[in-house]
Amino acid sequence: MEIIQIEKNGIVRVTVKGKTEAELTLEFKEGVKQIAEGDKRRLLFDLGALEYLRSSVLRVILNAIKEINQKRGKVVICCLNGYAKEIFEVNYLNNSIPITESVESGLNELLAPMKAA
Repeated sequence: MEIIQIEKNGIVRVTVKGKTEAELTLEFKEGVKQIAEGDKRRLLFDLGALEYLRSSVLRVILNAIKEINQKRGKVVICCLNGYAKEIFEVNYLNNSIPITESVESGLNELLAPMKAA
């Protein structure tokens, strides 16, 4: 598994590639936790190159969404395919989490003005 983190225009984009190996899951967890608990309020998970979605990685993503939502931020997931897409659909996560087909549409979703609570 390879984890790539890029920040631009106030958005942190986390790209995950390959298979989510157990030893890298901790690295992923710590990296995402730092983002979610930090001052960033916009996060994009690009999962297009992810070959397999482990439950531990899904848990990290869901925890990040919870943390960012508490700060009135926004998380978008993009480029889901195959098994990962099926996991989100079977668990009805696609009904509560913004999911886009491309990185560009995900960035546009995050750049749109956030609603005031």
